[in-house]
This record gives sequence, C-alpha cells and structure tokens, in this order.
Amino acid sequence: MIGTADQDAFIRSQKWAVVTSLRRDGSPTNSVVFFAIEGDEILFSTTLDRLKAKTLKRDPRCAITVLDEGPPYRFANVEGTARIEEQDIVPGHIMVNRVMRGAPDWQPPEGYEATLRQQGRVIVRLAAERVSGVVNRG
Repeated sequence: MIGTADQDAFIRSQKWAVVTSLRRDGSPTNSVVFFAIEGDEILFSTTLDRLKAKTLKRDPRCAITVLDEGPPYRFANVEGTARIEEQDIVPGHIMVNRVMRGAPDWQPPEGYEATLRQQGRVIVRLAAERVSGVVNRG
C-alpha cells in the first residue's frame, strides 16, 4: 500500500503526476508523466538523455505529485528514493502504456523492446517513504 488506504486508493485511480528531482545545484526541476503502479511502487518511463534521468542518477531523491484531473482538485505527494531500471524494461513500459492509453489489454507491437532500447528508455521506480496531500476533498 502507498500511504494510507485513502491515499493508496486515490493514487491508484489516477494516471498523471508531476515528478520533481534535484539539479546539481540543489534546485528542483519538474516534469509531467503518466505513471503506473506495481505493488507498492510508482513507476514511469523516461529516456537516459532527459534531465529527470540524469538528475535521478546523480541524486535519487524524488517526489511525485499525483494530480486529480478535475474538481475537487485532490492530490497526493509521494516522496522517496528513485531506482532506475535499464534491464527488463518491457513489463514496466507495458504497464505505463496501458494506463496512459486507458486500455488494460493493450499489447506492444512486434519489435517493442528494440524500439525502447533504440530510444534509450528506462523505467523509474519510486517506493514511498513519505506520503501527504489532500485526497478526501469534495
């Protein structure tokens, strides 16, 4: 479970989040992502050449703010330590794509792993160390 039962239910019902990582000088940088949940971890896709991957490789401290798509504008902040997966990336990408597309039965096309590798894709996983926010508004 991620946070309390209410926080977990809210997070699992959403698909958009803002990822915050730290630049070399300590200043934050944000990026909007689609995410999926596996067990008690939040996962999202990026490429190794993007800022979020570079910052998380250097300093794995991370926060993800999960956003409600409309009123009453609920949110949950999940803080923890990110882990970048460069091997066995297909299952995570399938999960993220299913959430992103709203298609739980989506299957990847032939050559999917080769495409992911060509793009430099990785999966970032975050296990919650602290969860906060307002999920019971409205």
